[in-house]
Amino acid sequence: NHTPHTRHSSLLPPVVFPFLLTFTMLAAASKLRGAAYKRQALAVATRAVGARAYSSALSFDKHPFLKELGLSEDNCGVYHGEWKASGDVVTSYDPSTGEAIARVQTGNVADYETAVGKLVRAQRGWADTPAPVRGEVVRQIGEALRGKLDALGALVSLEVGKIRVEGVGEVQEYVDICDYATGLSRMLGGRTVQSERYGHLMLENYNPLGPIGIISAFNFPCAVYGWNNAIALVAGDGMVWKGAPTTPLVSVAVTKIVTEVLERNGHPGELCSLVQGGADVGDAMAKDERLPLVSFTGSTEVGRTVGVNVQRRFGRPLLELGGNNALIVMDDADLDLAVRSATFAAVGTAGQRCTTTRRLYVHEAVHDEFRDRLVKAYASVPIGGALEEGVLCGPVHTKEGVAKFLQGIANAKAQGGEVLCGGHVIDRPGNFVQPAIVSIANDAACVQEENFVPIVHLIKFADFDQVVEWNNAVPQGLSSSLFTQNLKYMHRWTGPLGADTGIVNVNIPTNGAEIGLSFGGNKSTGGGREAGGDAWKQYMRQSGSTINCSGALPLAQGIKFD
Repeated sequence: NHTPHTRHSSLLPPVVFPFLLTFTMLAAASKLRGAAYKRQALAVATRAVGARAYSSALSFDKHPFLKELGLSEDNCGVYHGEWKASGDVVTSYDPSTGEAIARVQTGNVADYETAVGKLVRAQRGWADTPAPVRGEVVRQIGEALRGKLDALGALVSLEVGKIRVEGVGEVQEYVDICDYATGLSRMLGGRTVQSERYGHLMLENYNPLGPIGIISAFNFPCAVYGWNNAIALVAGDGMVWKGAPTTPLVSVAVTKIVTEVLERNGHPGELCSLVQGGADVGDAMAKDERLPLVSFTGSTEVGRTVGVNVQRRFGRPLLELGGNNALIVMDDADLDLAVRSATFAAVGTAGQRCTTTRRLYVHEAVHDEFRDRLVKAYASVPIGGALEEGVLCGPVHTKEGVAKFLQGIANAKAQGGEVLCGGHVIDRPGNFVQPAIVSIANDAACVQEENFVPIVHLIKFADFDQVVEWNNAVPQGLSSSLFTQNLKYMHRWTGPLGADTGIVNVNIPTNGAEIGLSFGGNKSTGGGREAGGDAWKQYMRQSGSTINCSGALPLAQGIKFD
């Protein structure tokens, strides 16, 4: 979640952009009622936004950076020391235009079995390689990524739909975690523990866990893999990666970069295997006892199934799931900072970050002023194609995302919400919507749910204790931010009775973090931690060792057994 060097973005400049809007089937969707309301509304909205068909003609030649990354019109989506796939062929689409970019042949379960078999055989040699030597390989991966920073960043923007600065920033995050992991490779340490017995030494040791599985999501198809890849490699673990089905070109391009570095250093490329595939591949990975850890980034619904399948075989599930994140504005907040932060947090990446602000709580004393300034800020956000200059909000990723946006607006209206701005599909090729601010009561059902689109719910509150309770009342627990100048509020917010999220910020957006901190959430966000901090320990097995150097056999707790 970041632009270059951190997960922050530059704060928004006051650039005016004339939005071109159109209503598409929203009225019809909002009339639907009954137990099947959500399902029916989504079906109606999907039919509406699907009227403009995707183009089947490839636009590959329009983007010279694709060839720079070793891609072609037809690509293989499976790598296990060799590029060889036997699954279905899928097409990658540009969400800014609806044009087809290129084709990728995916893998099936048989391809997955081949990949993991080779990975397991390669794992032993990598685990026995000294950690600083592993770190040198990761350093070179970071350098290789630096050399492709602009090209790979452009591909991320093209295939995901995020603006260019965010695409480049995502690759920079991978570079940053490689730098971090390189240093970590010389610092992976346990500890010595004092023994009560003469002539005894007690140690806590960390050793490689073994080959791991990685399942990543469309919104950060490069960085999330990078968090796992860099740390796991220095920890001594190989991996097999299943990238998101809708961003296969990023998966292929990244794998080419990483495996070329491995092979140049005399290590087997299958240490970083790739199997682009469907749910059957992900299911096989979750149930595979050869993989002691599976990292999954995606929805809470799917993550619950993955977590259960991994835990059932006593593996380690590392889950990065949904976030219904809140940004709170107290009556003493710096409103300039709060408005700019809220705009980026809710609009950035077209509302498709796991850390996007979904709930915006504003103290009643400043609510009206903040509301008016926020609406004005939204009106200044330039919307356009991901690779266009001067754009701050690109398209949502898929037609399904557009349909979910319309459904979210209809749900909010049906539950008493007032749309203050936005809420419409923009009539142009691609998947463009106008980000919406909805004024609504906190007890509305839609407020308790994560919508993965640019809709923020604006809610008035009266006092600090009330808003902390509201912040913590949702099932998700990823990120939350408090805007205040009051040190007492800051202390309480970050303390034991404050925010219950994994990321607890003060005076920065919900989507602000750096790779030096571990990243992850609590409750139904899954409890996983990636990137910095102590996240590396998840990729290693811990053992306690007692070494008797005395020649005698004194027993602990004073036990005599003579």
